[in-house]
Amino acid sequence: MNGAVSHSGDLPASDRFGRWHETADRSLMPTVVHSDHEADFRATMRVLDLGSTQVYAVTCPSLRSRRTSAQVRGSDPETYCLSLSRRGTTQITQFGRQATAGPGDMVFYDNSHPCHGEIVADETGSFEGLVLQVPKAALSLPADALTSLASVSLPSRDGVGALLHRYLEELMRNASGYTMADASRLSAVTVALFTAMCAHHLEATEALPPETHRQVLKTRIHAFIQRSLSDPALCAETVAAAHQISVRHLYHLFEEQGLTVAAWIRRCRLERCRHDLADPAQRSLPIHAIAARWGFASNAHFSRTFRAAYGLSPAGYRSSREWVWHGRDRRGGGRPLPPPESVFSREAVREISVTGAAAVNDIPAISRQTNHKLFPSEGQGTQEAGLIGS
Repeated sequence: MNGAVSHSGDLPASDRFGRWHETADRSLMPTVVHSDHEADFRATMRVLDLGSTQVYAVTCPSLRSRRTSAQVRGSDPETYCLSLSRRGTTQITQFGRQATAGPGDMVFYDNSHPCHGEIVADETGSFEGLVLQVPKAALSLPADALTSLASVSLPSRDGVGALLHRYLEELMRNASGYTMADASRLSAVTVALFTAMCAHHLEATEALPPETHRQVLKTRIHAFIQRSLSDPALCAETVAAAHQISVRHLYHLFEEQGLTVAAWIRRCRLERCRHDLADPAQRSLPIHAIAARWGFASNAHFSRTFRAAYGLSPAGYRSSREWVWHGRDRRGGGRPLPPPESVFSREAVREISVTGAAAVNDIPAISRQTNHKLFPSEGQGTQEAGLIGS
């Protein structure tokens, strides 16, 4: 599948809000939206499309939205949404109830019914949050029970809410590392965690199917391993004990992933080390200190394992990334380096920006990630990278 870069003309500041509204209607659902900042609206929406489920990372100024009965009749996506506030607050009114979600809180609403919403920016003048959209047909809980959760503030600082919160943050943070084959699996995990969170608040966990319990347990285990990578003693026995399951059951869970527990831990540690070695802010940190930070007790063992995984020694890999830090490719006569290509689907990640930021440069001819920069500031050009053929 070949990618292409197209150029759109400049848009005056007064047109940005209208285009943002149109884009949000197409991406989420039709609503009536008003903002006191319509004259110079600056916002960004990043969309991770996993097929049946979508996750949106939104940054915008304060605004008010309303979904009318007529809009529901004209376009019913048959989905639920969960809004998570990072900065600022979200207020939802539905079914005669009103809920306000501050930073770290979530609020649930039903897209098949009229709804009023208000986003309030923080002292910086900007709101930042995540929105998860899940199809109703994918959930195993009764619709009338889920209606009782609509327009209710749900905490995400502990329990299953915290697990879902951390998962969504990591899902968006690492979007560029997924493959097309990952999408359906990630969608299933996302739905399972969302269902478990709803069941927790409905006190209906016994009604969840075994697959949902298994997905939640696997996600808890993965989160535990990520938090414990610095411990050299981390192993299958400690992971199993922390989750009150047998080592045999743990092995069975990991068989579904095609990796042993030890191999998964090793891969996670190597990825953390690789990230740190590529970070210019950590170039003065000795390689053995990075290895020890992520649980490698022996520097020699780390070097052998790293080379086997990536084909370069840790020092060689760090040296290769220095070319990127300096923005020139010494191997090719000092040519400017193109940006690293994402592994993720060209169609699955989209970014719609109305921030007035500078244009994106050096988009590769074959790109697996689409970053739409729709609205430049006055006098600037813009580039929109998108898939146009297969």
